[in-house]
Amino acid sequence: MSSKLWDRFFKLVIKQSDDVKSPKVRDQYGKLAGLVGIVSNMFLCLMKVLVGFLSGSIAIIADGINNLADGGSAVITWLGFKLASMPEDEKHPFGHARYEYLSGLLVSFIIILVGFELVKSSFDKILYPAPISFSWTVVLVLLLAILVKIWQAIFNFQIGKKIDSVALIATGADSRNDVIATTAVLASLLLSHFCHIQLDGYMGLAVALFIIWSGISLVRETISPLLGEGPDSALVEQIEDIVLSYDGILGIHDLVVHNYGPEKRFASIHIEVDAAVDVLVSHDLVDSIEHRLRRELGVHITAHMDPISLDNPNREPVTSILEEVIQTIPGVISFHDLRFVNGPTHTNVIFDVVISDACTLTEQELQEQLHCSLTAYDPTYFVVIEVDRNYVTLSGKKDN
Repeated sequence: MSSKLWDRFFKLVIKQSDDVKSPKVRDQYGKLAGLVGIVSNMFLCLMKVLVGFLSGSIAIIADGINNLADGGSAVITWLGFKLASMPEDEKHPFGHARYEYLSGLLVSFIIILVGFELVKSSFDKILYPAPISFSWTVVLVLLLAILVKIWQAIFNFQIGKKIDSVALIATGADSRNDVIATTAVLASLLLSHFCHIQLDGYMGLAVALFIIWSGISLVRETISPLLGEGPDSALVEQIEDIVLSYDGILGIHDLVVHNYGPEKRFASIHIEVDAAVDVLVSHDLVDSIEHRLRRELGVHITAHMDPISLDNPNREPVTSILEEVIQTIPGVISFHDLRFVNGPTHTNVIFDVVISDACTLTEQELQEQLHCSLTAYDPTYFVVIEVDRNYVTLSGKKDN
């Protein structure tokens, strides 16, 4: 099915299917995926376990138990979407959308546990092999299972991409892995019958190890947003493009994005404006930017307004010195908030410098190097530097 056909299908079964940012619509998609997963996986499990017992194949039984785990996973996914759709409350002001991640994590652990149980059964089959009863009915069942799993994978990938769901994309990947596992089981059955090579226990072990590997991979994918992974680079670029598109904005820095679940993103940012402009005018401009980001990107953002004095004659030479110096220091990305405080005996030069993990200098060494460069230009300078860690990569300035 093409993307257009999938969209038509979704419109038939889900109201306002294109409004994927709506929690209610996401909930409907999640329930649909969960229901399809429960029914299809339980059907496959019953078929495979039945033919596995009839044929005496531990590999087929292992594959069937894997489908049982997939069915249980679908139940947890359905519950996860149901809980994630609950509204905010006093104890959870940011909502409950992270339940979707937790459900995916629980599914991953179940898959790993099932895999270890199947490893034990497969070892028994290797140590005490028994002949497998070949039947074309078994072959047809496995072929049908492969076709169903291919459809499942495409179905979950389509929904996962449409609503940007980590849990459903992971489920799609799991279905794709099942296609490989069932194909391997079918190959084992055919080799056993036509070539008289007993691989059932070994293939069961391979499937079990594959299940464990898939579970561990899913753990990594689902736990990452819970640990606080960096924001999507496309989102960062969209935020930067929107903010810098306004006249009167000189630059941006210190963008931090917090993810409380799909479509539950909160952020903070520093926006540089000309200090000579009326503060109320600049404040109104920043407010407009906040509202637009919330409306167009669904990001609840709080902007801090940084006034920059552009009329200081020392700004341009000091800026040039700093740009030249930081280019020579690995891991130093940029600087911002440059300001001057004049005194009777010296001038405080205050700014923030942004570094990444690649910076080999200590903060003290970095401050000393920048201080020496600026005092060489003007001995009356007293340099005050705040070191920031890099959270996202920003250009920070408008293109002139």
